[in-house]
Amino acid sequence: MKKVQIILLTVFLSFAGLAEAQIKQGLRAPEVALPTANGDTVRLSSLKGKVVLLDFWASWCGPCRVSNKGLAKLYPKFRDKGFEILGVSLDEDHTDWQKAVKKDKISWLQVIDDGGWESVTANKWRISAIPTSYLINRDGILIAMDLEGKELEKALNQLLEE
Repeated sequence: MKKVQIILLTVFLSFAGLAEAQIKQGLRAPEVALPTANGDTVRLSSLKGKVVLLDFWASWCGPCRVSNKGLAKLYPKFRDKGFEILGVSLDEDHTDWQKAVKKDKISWLQVIDDGGWESVTANKWRISAIPTSYLINRDGILIAMDLEGKELEKALNQLLEE
């Protein structure tokens, strides 16, 4: 009987570990449904048919702000070809978030989950560091994580040729 209990416990712990793992390439992107600055809800699923960069960031994160500058140069180049960025702020203060959006000249979709690291979305996506980004194909499948600069541009060129 103890042997069966040990096997069951091992199986349970294996599945529990999988549940806690970060979202993986090749899987369907979990839904994100969060408010914009004006209170409208944007759903990740509403962007199906576009190549989407889901970008987790915050106003207080220096590397995130540097990443925003790179995205601000890249976004206009691919926007009309079917590319969209959905920025998910983990800021707890809406004012700080909006100041950063303005200062960084962000023109792509922005939403906020103001619970910080403990927000529902950060937990669902297993976000443990920012900036963290996911590249999602037109069918809603995760195809890459944390691409930047020339790597991101190369991937977008390939995906948007299809």
